[in-house]
Amino acid sequence: VLGHFTFPRLEGVNVLAELGVLLLMFMIGLELSAARLWAMRRWVFGAGSAQVLFSAALLGAALAACGLDWRAALVLGLVLSLSSTAVVMQLMAARQTTTSALGQAAFAILMLQDLAVVPLLIQIGVLSGGTGDSTGNNAALLALITISKAGAAIVLIYLAGGRIVRPLFRSLVRHHQSDVFMALILLTTLGIAGLSAAAGLSMALGALIAGVLLAETEFKHEIELMIEPFRGLLMGLFFMTVGMGTDIGQIVEAPLLLAASLAGLIAIKTLVTSLVLRAGGLGWGSAVEGGLLLAQGGEFAFIAVGYALAGNLFDGALGQRVMLVVTLSLFVTPVLARLGKSIGDAAARRRHFAAVAVEGAPQQAAGHVIIAGYGRVGQMLGKLLAAQHLPYLAFEADAVLVAALREQQHPVYFGDAARAELLRRVHAGQARAIVLTMDHPQSSLQAVLGIRREFPDIPLFARARDEQQARLLKAAGATVVVPETLEASLQLSAFVLEAMGLDQAALDAVVDGEREVFNAALSKA
Repeated sequence: VLGHFTFPRLEGVNVLAELGVLLLMFMIGLELSAARLWAMRRWVFGAGSAQVLFSAALLGAALAACGLDWRAALVLGLVLSLSSTAVVMQLMAARQTTTSALGQAAFAILMLQDLAVVPLLIQIGVLSGGTGDSTGNNAALLALITISKAGAAIVLIYLAGGRIVRPLFRSLVRHHQSDVFMALILLTTLGIAGLSAAAGLSMALGALIAGVLLAETEFKHEIELMIEPFRGLLMGLFFMTVGMGTDIGQIVEAPLLLAASLAGLIAIKTLVTSLVLRAGGLGWGSAVEGGLLLAQGGEFAFIAVGYALAGNLFDGALGQRVMLVVTLSLFVTPVLARLGKSIGDAAARRRHFAAVAVEGAPQQAAGHVIIAGYGRVGQMLGKLLAAQHLPYLAFEADAVLVAALREQQHPVYFGDAARAELLRRVHAGQARAIVLTMDHPQSSLQAVLGIRREFPDIPLFARARDEQQARLLKAAGATVVVPETLEASLQLSAFVLEAMGLDQAALDAVVDGEREVFNAALSKA
């Protein structure tokens, strides 16, 4: 019965999967503009090169020690040194950490790895053309000749494409027809990929060159939007074909060998990447977090292993085992990422606990404002106070957020503003006001109760999510409570009434009247 719902011949599916790989290479090329590479040159060419070379050296040496031929060990060491751009970028985007220091460092290393695919594919072609008893001199000469030819072909394709692609897009896109625009993208990608194949290079390399060409044009962002849905679908099909072609029976036949191989891959890449990130200036917690995030094998391993198998660099059984290890590493990446985040957050907390123990709580003159909770609302309030040259300081319970904001010179400290001893250290009794902007309702209520017990007369402003929480905070002793739902609805209503022609005086009277009705009801409660 299942035969009616399966693919009997993988060759037909592989064609679509290879198209997905071409579009992935094209999208990567769009990110590899010369300006971006130069702006991040220290991380890209320094940290990225160190990560690839040291990882490849250790992995290749381990494989050679297991009795593998030097050519196969060299290729597999380089292949396994690469990480998964698609998986890592998706995880960082979900966490919204792509703009953090760790996110930028990880992205730079991934960019260098994407660039390393080009010489890797060329190297596979060189080694595939040699024989098993080739001397080192012959292999070096063959590599030099092949790389020179490939370099000349790449330069020729790039220069010729640069003179054709941009004028072609400008002349045909002016009519704003989306189907023509999509056809041009496919024509450019597949056309340059075909030229690359005709020159003896891989089609994936040609697709990468096509992306680099269009990255320098004004059409880059529109192209990304057009191609993204198709790339996702075809890349999903690519990973499905990887699963279809993976011999799961090897897990049953040699589970310990696969587990050891997977553990060795993760351990070596985590160690090398962590040391590289630490040498680049990140703290140990962030460095280990980045090492675990980049510890998996990459999707290009499936492509490179396929090329190596076609060139008879090693047998099919070894290729299947390598692809299975890479597949398993992709599966465990989310677990490794969560483990790394826990380590990074714990390191940040220890660092700030130590800083508070050494420096003590901040000393502040009278007449300041204390902000409890320094998220998006607290940061906006701090920005407005700073613009008016009014002194303030803030407390935040998230040590990772405090670390990031301290680097930006914000007067924020790690701590719980509900603790009376901490408030006394910052002279809260002489403050002009205390403002609670915490998002958690129970934390806000406890803070109001604690502050009112210690400082009954200080003006206390509190943020509430809704009317129910506002009543609780008001009853606990807050001077003024601002519910988000009320203010958002009043502002929206004011814009609508203004659009309907209501004059400003009448508009203010209506909005203020509704606000007074709510405050009166709140006071009675």
